Amino acid sequence: MINLSKIDCVGCTSCSSICPKNVILMKKDNEGFFSPVIVNEERCVQCGLCEKACPVLNNEPEKKNTDLGYIVQIRDEEIRKESASGGMFSAIAISVLREKGVVFGAAYTDSFEVKHIEIDSEKELWRLRNSKYVQSNIIGVFARVKELLNNNIKVCFSGTPCQIEGLKHFLLKEYDNLILVDVVCHGVSSPLIWEKYLETKKDIEKEKIYFRWKHYGYKYSTMSFFDKKGSEVYHSGVESDKMLRAYFSNSCDRKSCYNCVFKKRYRVSDFTIWDCFQPRFFNKSFDDDKGTSCALINSEKGKKYFDKIVSLDLIKYFQVPADDLTHANKEMVDSVKKSEIREELLQDARLLSGNELFEKYYPVNFLSKIKKIFRLILLRIGFYSTVKFLIYRKRRKKTIGKHNEK
Repeated sequence: MINLSKIDCVGCTSCSSICPKNVILMKKDNEGFFSPVIVNEERCVQCGLCEKACPVLNNEPEKKNTDLGYIVQIRDEEIRKESASGGMFSAIAISVLREKGVVFGAAYTDSFEVKHIEIDSEKELWRLRNSKYVQSNIIGVFARVKELLNNNIKVCFSGTPCQIEGLKHFLLKEYDNLILVDVVCHGVSSPLIWEKYLETKKDIEKEKIYFRWKHYGYKYSTMSFFDKKGSEVYHSGVESDKMLRAYFSNSCDRKSCYNCVFKKRYRVSDFTIWDCFQPRFFNKSFDDDKGTSCALINSEKGKKYFDKIVSLDLIKYFQVPADDLTHANKEMVDSVKKSEIREELLQDARLLSGNELFEKYYPVNFLSKIKKIFRLILLRIGFYSTVKFLIYRKRRKKTIGKHNEK
């Protein structure tokens, strides 16, 4: 049986999903993360499947792959507006759905819990769009994916790199009818912190929540709530929204995120996708501040599928050398640095109300007000994009310089 105490667990559910005797169950730990727990140990038959399925114990070594890079914008402007970046995930998903396939991805429940769901129609695809910076509940999903694959149904599964490798190890074999899409991940925050944040917004009528609504364009991270009429009833930027402040200060990530073994240049998925905040590095015609995706194609299957997406005329795209595309993308290969307040914050999250918690750690102070005013001024005078470009250009030059030294 797997020794959970010796694993920097990512909560992928692979071990619990594969156990034939239901000895391992997924439960929320004291920090709010879904984690495996051994129960009814006497029922274990020592089959070893849990150890074979663990992506941490069997972490895939990097292997250079097809290594094709593109910047992409979906042609449907409404879909691009609703997407976190350029809509590349939606393009992949639409092509699968049109083959009578099924797509899995992170969505909100009615109570705004983040949970992986399956959809089989394009009209439901909106539920999987946009970012959700919270650990997704994927209990039972791996078994469902396997059932569909064994029934010869095409499946697209999207998730974080650890979820992708977890699913691959759970399946124990390759499937031609499976398309894997990993999203370059900053880190996975605690569902408990998300619950506390929602508690602070309980008096706001909300039908939809977007972590990345393009209220002021694409390059400014925001949080937005919309009511049933489609009106925006709450909006705040990264410097003032308290959930975004907690997330981007690396204060509420899963412990494994601070030493992530899945931060790799070469991935085991068919597609790796992420935000292209500065498409002008590659093609200025893509720099319209409405969202552009970066996409790496990691397999021959991915290459064939990309060709199919192109044949359906779903996307506008431009090929970029893969090394150029990945330069300066720290989130692809570097783990986030743990905040000094992490343990205290997550401990207090069990004891304090949402308002008490966020007021203690993320009060609206003079500095946050100044940051908000400064950003809004730059946005209104049209200089914000230029400032972001200069920052990215400096980072990119520095990264390329280090690469050339090697």
